[in-house]
Amino acid sequence: MVDQNKSQKRQEVKMLNRKLLELTGVINVESFDSEEFLLETELGFLTVKGQNLHMKHLSLEQGLVAIEGLVHSLAYLDGNASTKTKGLFGKLFK
Repeated sequence: MVDQNKSQKRQEVKMLNRKLLELTGVINVESFDSEEFLLETELGFLTVKGQNLHMKHLSLEQGLVAIEGLVHSLAYLDGNASTKTKGLFGKLFK
């Protein structure tokens, strides 16, 4: 087994039939709704888009998140996430 240092960044993404997504290395859940999750991970901000998404499991102490629903896409965001967060809130408050 490989010994992990705290300085070493690591993330695992496991998806089963586009209906269950399990992620490690999650630092924070910035925002979420039934169509989009914005997660801060050790490797950057990650958006998960889909339909009927909901959080099955969350443990920020362990860096684990499990999301159920139909997953359409996963994308890491380049640059500042605050502009993306404002865009998501803009969608919510139309």
